[in-house]
Amino acid sequence: MGEQPIFTTRAHVFQIDPNTKKNWVPASKQAVTVSYFYDVTRNSYRIISVDGAKVIINSTITPNMTFTKTSQKFGQWADSRANTVFGLGFSSEQQLTKFAEKFQEVKEAARLARDKSQEKIETSSNHSQASSINGTDDEKASSAGPANTHLKSENNKLKIALTQRAAGWTVPTLPVTAWPPPCSAANVKKWEIELQTLRESNARLTTALQDSSASVEQWKRQFSLCHDENDRLRNKELTDLRKQSEIIPQLMSECEYVSEKLEAAERDNQNLEDKVRSLKTDMEESKYRQRHLKVELKSFLEVLDGKIDDLHNFRRGLSKLGADN
Repeated sequence: MGEQPIFTTRAHVFQIDPNTKKNWVPASKQAVTVSYFYDVTRNSYRIISVDGAKVIINSTITPNMTFTKTSQKFGQWADSRANTVFGLGFSSEQQLTKFAEKFQEVKEAARLARDKSQEKIETSSNHSQASSINGTDDEKASSAGPANTHLKSENNKLKIALTQRAAGWTVPTLPVTAWPPPCSAANVKKWEIELQTLRESNARLTTALQDSSASVEQWKRQFSLCHDENDRLRNKELTDLRKQSEIIPQLMSECEYVSEKLEAAERDNQNLEDKVRSLKTDMEESKYRQRHLKVELKSFLEVLDGKIDDLHNFRRGLSKLGADN
């Protein structure tokens, strides 16, 4: 059925600078689609991202990988097969959290798949080893060969002859070509020596098989130790790379935060400048109105003074007219 997408998000993709191992190099000019894929045939998981016709992430998830959040919107993981460190910048902390949770889930599934595969390999190996060392019953019978079968038959005949001699029976004389040969003391001694030789050979074979099994177990222990040491060194390297690469994403995040604050401050400053200009305009208009009102008030007062003087003169005229009458 091939690979199937199981989770998709969008993020800015970065890779660690292969020269400095410290600086981040953008792998995409803008946010691109980043997806988890599950391969049913291989029972494996991959993170894949494509920018146009260019594949910028093709990372197979292994149980030894670790996804680390280095800031509120940035996370990273190291891929030893690709010999690089991938970084993802998200537009929100929630997207980063979802991606990290999916990474842990896929990593655990990869671990279970690896353990199951190792169990099958070890079971098959142990079965093959047991078959090669002990052999099946049919193989044992065939490996014993005609010599062992013949030896057992002759041993049984020898025991019967010894029993008959002990009972006082007379063993008939056999032709030279007959088997077994006459049951003399020399022949009995010969068969005892051969039986002892077979026992010693069997003991040596058993010891050799035990030594071989011990060597196999020792090799398994050495392999396990080497595997653990390799994991330890790899984790140490990843930890060192993680520490070295933590500074840049944090600075990028802080820079974005400061840039947003600066833009907000510039907008506020522009609004204040607009308000100041508006207030200056209002003040100029107010001053102009005040000057105009002063002029009009002065003119009104002059007219009023004239009217008052005319009224006084009119009253004096009336008073004078009354006095004359």
